[in-house]
Amino acid sequence: MSAAMASGDVQISLSQGVPPFVVATSAGQDLQMVDIAVSYSENDNCVVNASLDITKDNVKELKGKKAAVPIGTAAHYGFLKQMEHFGVDVSTMNIVDMAPPDGAAAFALGNLDMACGWGGSLRRMTEYGNVLLTGAEKEALGILVFDVTSAPASFVAENPELVAKFLAVTAEANAAWNDGSGVAEMLPVIANDAGMDEDATAQTMATFVFPSVEAQLSDAWFGGTAATYMKGVADVFVESGSIDSALDSYAGTINTGPLAAVNDM
Repeated sequence: MSAAMASGDVQISLSQGVPPFVVATSAGQDLQMVDIAVSYSENDNCVVNASLDITKDNVKELKGKKAAVPIGTAAHYGFLKQMEHFGVDVSTMNIVDMAPPDGAAAFALGNLDMACGWGGSLRRMTEYGNVLLTGAEKEALGILVFDVTSAPASFVAENPELVAKFLAVTAEANAAWNDGSGVAEMLPVIANDAGMDEDATAQTMATFVFPSVEAQLSDAWFGGTAATYMKGVADVFVESGSIDSALDSYAGTINTGPLAAVNDM
């Protein structure tokens, strides 16, 4: 998406992941996020092997344990923030860089004490263990997992009304999903496009949240938390060697103008 926008072939990207957005803007690409496309904090997490009987009440027992973490991803950032919250020194753990599918397979075999990932890999992990914090609990700590609607800053500046109309249509569709009125019509289409059956699609989307315009403009998202989260992700990427440097602040990559205009339509 970032490359397509840089080339001019695409003007608006719907549901761009925050990590690639952070990578692009950190490298100097002048992109702006204009909307929270979807939040899926329940669909990205770390799971502790059930045999350890470790919960959020005794997390410090993870000392010396082996954890699979996909380094340089949002899951890596979430893992570090959760351990920071619980006062666990990650240097006392054995951290292995593993992609979620590989981590899930090793976790299922009992070769790991903890594994982090998302999507189908996370669902498989939860068959053999438990999460320490729910999505809502993570969000309360500022640990977000979300995709955005993004566009080149120049395009947004030149076409504010068009971008606002695009966001208004998106908001209307989200509202129809959220209140249930559009689910029967939307679900078969989404399942077909995703190459999944409807039951699996429904299970996956049950972990998704589509924030209202009002919620997006609040402190929980564009009002402050989103920029702080992006800075945290960028710093983790720098530390892991995924990017060369981070911006001092990512507040400038957020443009709430078109979203605020949706309320006037």
